[in-house]
Amino acid sequence: MILRRVILALAGAAVLAASAAVCVVALAVALYAWVEPTLGRAGAAGVVAGATAFLVAIAAAALLIASRGKRRKVALVPNRTALDRSLNFVRDQPVLAIIGAVGAGLLAVRNPEYLGSAVRAFFEGRPPKSR
Repeated sequence: MILRRVILALAGAAVLAASAAVCVVALAVALYAWVEPTLGRAGAAGVVAGATAFLVAIAAAALLIASRGKRRKVALVPNRTALDRSLNFVRDQPVLAIIGAVGAGLLAVRNPEYLGSAVRAFFEGRPPKSR
């Protein structure tokens, strides 16, 4: 159930990213076609490059402002359960958690039986069955 939700969320994010990329390219082509009759090919390409640089600068500034938000102190929960350990790990090491999630996803695609036994062993606390 949870794996299905994660896969659907990743698929939704991929669709959203692809749609955004198509929109950006379509807007760039439209800007080029609008400016090209007055400035020529080289001028229109320069305007498109400048507009792209401007949008990248705005996005970078927004990310910089968002990353400097108020940091609140979070009391760490003692590592009692597997969920607590997992949440503390994701909070402390988000990049490693993302890399691990991508690796687990690739492993699940190639060998779903191994992933099931690994998850079962993690939550039950005993080693997986060997063949």
